[in-house]
Amino acid sequence: MKNQYSIFLLFLLIIIFSSITAAQINLDVTKFLEGSAIEDITGDGENIWAATNGSGVYRYNIKNNKWTNYSTSKNNLQNDFVYSIAANKQYVWAGSIDGLMILDKKRNRWMKRKFAKGGQLSNWIRSLSYDASSDLLWIGRFKYLTKYDIKKRKFIDYDLTTGGDEKTNTIKSIQVDGDSLVWFGTEAGLHKYDKFRDLDEKGAVEFYNNRLNFFRGEGDEVSISSILFEQNNVWIGLDEFVTQYNPNYNLGGLYKFDRRNEWKRFDTETGFAANGIYDIERTGNFLWVSLYQFGDKTKDQYGRGLALLNIITNEVKMIYDERIPNTINTLYFDGKNMWLGSSSGIIRIELINKLAQWQK
Repeated sequence: MKNQYSIFLLFLLIIIFSSITAAQINLDVTKFLEGSAIEDITGDGENIWAATNGSGVYRYNIKNNKWTNYSTSKNNLQNDFVYSIAANKQYVWAGSIDGLMILDKKRNRWMKRKFAKGGQLSNWIRSLSYDASSDLLWIGRFKYLTKYDIKKRKFIDYDLTTGGDEKTNTIKSIQVDGDSLVWFGTEAGLHKYDKFRDLDEKGAVEFYNNRLNFFRGEGDEVSISSILFEQNNVWIGLDEFVTQYNPNYNLGGLYKFDRRNEWKRFDTETGFAANGIYDIERTGNFLWVSLYQFGDKTKDQYGRGLALLNIITNEVKMIYDERIPNTINTLYFDGKNMWLGSSSGIIRIELINKLAQWQK
């Protein structure tokens, strides 16, 4: 059945991709949590979990079609400003501006962990990634990286500062790559870690910035917003940060890295509506890319919608649908549905149900 879903999903995406025009697409869209600012979304197989900026954490039980809120207003969470979330069968981890919150599902009780190293600012948890193969949680903080051994309940802090640049120790994104690698995206480049070695060991971490022709040597800096893997390639989304006085600082764009020496860039020149990347997700041979534009005068980010990239043909098309907001902070595919987290709620695009309709 899983293989059938994969085939049907690929077929649907081909149909959608080939029919995208400036007109509205006939997508199966459902809106949830309207008015909530969604920062991150994940799932555990039975539930969808959403981190919000101001409303705590939401749980959506897939079977019962029911939402539950954890927040200060419900007296079941200590902080309402949550920026990242991860989950397994036993726990949910929520990264707040004031440390890590841990939900023991069996007891339905939250605990809180704060970090001493780095001061208060280092308790801003911006990225979380659960490594199922090692039963570890990787915690990306505004300063420092932390590894949490769940069975031992042991936290270990690491300083990833490279070349004396403190921004290489400011973690923005984390992705586990199979059984052997973990990638850590920072405000000044990308660390690739060999899991079979101690993180402090010399040679265990390889660093990529725009020197030595990494990222094709483009821009003054590279700030990593999102990471995704497919076959032999690493897809890397960058932040855009340009001003009138520094138009070459962070140029943004989406890079395809073949893990050896080839870097290919996708941006406004290849069909994107903007160069800033919020997030990327994959369904079959397509990448979903949420975009923004940085205002060089206002220094604000302006959402520019959602793009579909065919990773076989490299063709890019923008999705135009009035029900989908311009600003999409996060993307999550649960195997059947694509979840879009925006500053005004959640949008669910039902792909498998749409495939069933095509069969009738």
